[in-house]
Amino acid sequence: MGTAANPGAQQRAHVGVIVPAVNRTCEEQFHRHAPSALGIHMMRARIAGKWAKPIAQLEGEITHATQVLAECSPDLLVYNCTASSMKEGPEGEKHILDIMQKAAGIPSISTSAAVGDAFNALGITSVVVITPYSNNDDIVFYLDKIGIKTVGNVALNLPASQFVSVTPQEWHDLAVANDRPDADAVFFSCAATTQIDAVAPTEKTLGKSVVNSNQAVLWSVLKHLRDKLGKTDLPAIGSLMQTLA
Repeated sequence: MGTAANPGAQQRAHVGVIVPAVNRTCEEQFHRHAPSALGIHMMRARIAGKWAKPIAQLEGEITHATQVLAECSPDLLVYNCTASSMKEGPEGEKHILDIMQKAAGIPSISTSAAVGDAFNALGITSVVVITPYSNNDDIVFYLDKIGIKTVGNVALNLPASQFVSVTPQEWHDLAVANDRPDADAVFFSCAATTQIDAVAPTEKTLGKSVVNSNQAVLWSVLKHLRDKLGKTDLPAIGSLMQTLA
């Protein structure tokens, strides 16, 4: 059977991604932007929105999702929820990754770590934060802990089910309206939005870097798995991806 009839035959590396149960965007965006050599496998978990709890109380849910994903033998696991991976700072993020390591023994990353690494790769030390959340306190707290200064802060106060209703053009316009000269970049925070499609247009308009949660995670996955993936076309989603060239 040829590879056209068996797309999995083209895949050289595999990633398993845990997303909040409410997320309706991550699968489509990853499959649309990722190179065909990357196999993408998703698992929903009750870790955000109305299910948000301290990380210690989410251990059973995270363990279950990790163990189910591990059955497809991914090369890397991702905890892809910005808010819950940032809410208890770097210590909370480490707790999440420790739970995943204990559950499956597979290398794991989180959204928060991917975002921090993206800022480092682009030389970013100050940002305007734009989100659909009720407030950005947890995001600002985490960023401060990793040495990133928040100089602008916009939270749309939307219910989780409506995060996806904001269009890429609206995210772009919010960034333009709230940009500041002392911001190195704009950070569109949330894995359950259309923000990824506002990244390149916003960079073009503002002339500065733009980082989004799903963009940063996909970038981090490609970076971690580049040896297995080999040479691939890079997704056209902003200047961050070009750091892999």
